Amino acid sequence: MPPVVALEAVEVDYPKRGRALGPFTLSVAPGEIVALVGPSGCGKSTALRLLAGLEQPTRGTVTRTAGRGETSVVFQAPTLAPWMSAQANVALPLELAGASRRGARDLAAAALARVGLAGAEQARPAQLSGGMAMRASLARALVTEPRLLLLDEPFAALDEITRRSLADDVLKLWRETKPAIVFVTHNVEEAAYMASRVAVMTRGPGRIAGEIEVAGHLPRLIGFRTTPEFRHAAEAVSDLLVKGSEAAA
Repeated sequence: MPPVVALEAVEVDYPKRGRALGPFTLSVAPGEIVALVGPSGCGKSTALRLLAGLEQPTRGTVTRTAGRGETSVVFQAPTLAPWMSAQANVALPLELAGASRRGARDLAAAALARVGLAGAEQARPAQLSGGMAMRASLARALVTEPRLLLLDEPFAALDEITRRSLADDVLKLWRETKPAIVFVTHNVEEAAYMASRVAVMTRGPGRIAGEIEVAGHLPRLIGFRTTPEFRHAAEAVSDLLVKGSEAAA
């Protein structure tokens, strides 16, 4: 089966800034969960924009089998329209794709319930906590049932308890429709917990320093963080981060 998306020897150059990424190669299979980890400024978000089709590489090849409307992106900030209710925000991509207003709102209400926001349909973003706003963003991303879900440090501004809860929520939601997921994070343990494969990047311009396969059932079973498999994966990712930084220095 072909990958949902693949970057082959891509490089991104910016005027005045020079090389921001690459050469960089990454392939993501259908239903796979991949974490992208690396030091600040290595080009993780640039790689995610290439995967999303929001940017084109200076050199190299991007191959996407996910069609139009089959990719969803969740950014670090919830990016909800402040004048719209949570339900209207979640329904927006369906309405833009041509769905009826009533049908879109019904699906949006169901999506909000799936992320634990039943009863908050009419709340405005300013009335939601940080965790609730991120759940609404996840509902909006998943309401179209995408084949590819891209997460750009979505939990970075949240406290540890909320981060862990949302990580489990994402994995439970993944189990329902099995989209391919690529998420960017600085948190090594979060990467080892959520992903089946962790791709570690070097210091910028980022390249792949190595990849770590994470054993264990997805979604994670209770107590997974205490298992040897989890500790081994987290330590292996940490070691690669150090080696990647040294090699790029």
